[in-house]
Amino acid sequence: MTLTQALITAQPQLSKTVERPRLEVELLLAYYLGVDRMYLFTHGDEVLGDAVGYEALVARRAKHEPLEYITGRVSFYDIELFIAPGALIPRPETEILVEKTADIIRQNRLKQIAEIGIGSGAVSIVLARMFPQLRIVASDISEEALAIARKNIKAFGLADRIALHHTSLLDGIEAPIEMIVSNPPYIARDVELEPNVQDFEPHTALFADGEGDALLKKIISLSAERGVWYVACEMGYDQRERISAFVKELGVYSVDFYTDLAGLDRGFVLEELEIRR
Repeated sequence: MTLTQALITAQPQLSKTVERPRLEVELLLAYYLGVDRMYLFTHGDEVLGDAVGYEALVARRAKHEPLEYITGRVSFYDIELFIAPGALIPRPETEILVEKTADIIRQNRLKQIAEIGIGSGAVSIVLARMFPQLRIVASDISEEALAIARKNIKAFGLADRIALHHTSLLDGIEAPIEMIVSNPPYIARDVELEPNVQDFEPHTALFADGEGDALLKKIISLSAERGVWYVACEMGYDQRERISAFVKELGVYSVDFYTDLAGLDRGFVLEELEIRR
């Protein structure tokens, strides 16, 4: 079987599972061979020596296992990260959270921030690369996620600037913090997700109590208690009214909501009111 024949044979197996089956069989074969996709086009007549291993990868994807978990790699912003099932796969919309956070850091020359729920380390790593002066304390309740983040942080040489803590929220973290950034769990527990998410990604990084907004409210309250001036969080598309009402009850913040590329509400940025400073 040639490389071209392997692609043609595998493509129908993914036609009911993924939106772009041709692209994904190419990515899987390139990963399996340890080459880039262009190699497949220029060496289409090359014989695939062991088709069994490649077919096994395609079979995993056909059962909805995320491509990123199969290959162990994920692209985010301007970097590529190691990823494994212990951490949520970084999404393109979270790049907007990075931009919103970066704007605040740049405008206010912040030096020390915290990330609650670091997951794979994507957000903290990108921000640390953007701002050489920045120090980040980051927490996660998952030891698996912390292990993945630690590997990525080490790969980018940032272990001296991103401090990891196995804890909930900021419990036990006494360092001064100027801003909190978080992409916390914000999906209500009774919501059913697509199989590639529901069956493979960590539920502790997806689901939260209440209507999915319980942890978001805890983060906002915590920031008010600790006198943190800025907060940037990703949220669910249907949570704007509840978050807005909660912030209004606290009376300590101004709030700006932002949308994703689909025009859906996707996050908010809080700034402590001037009167509190």
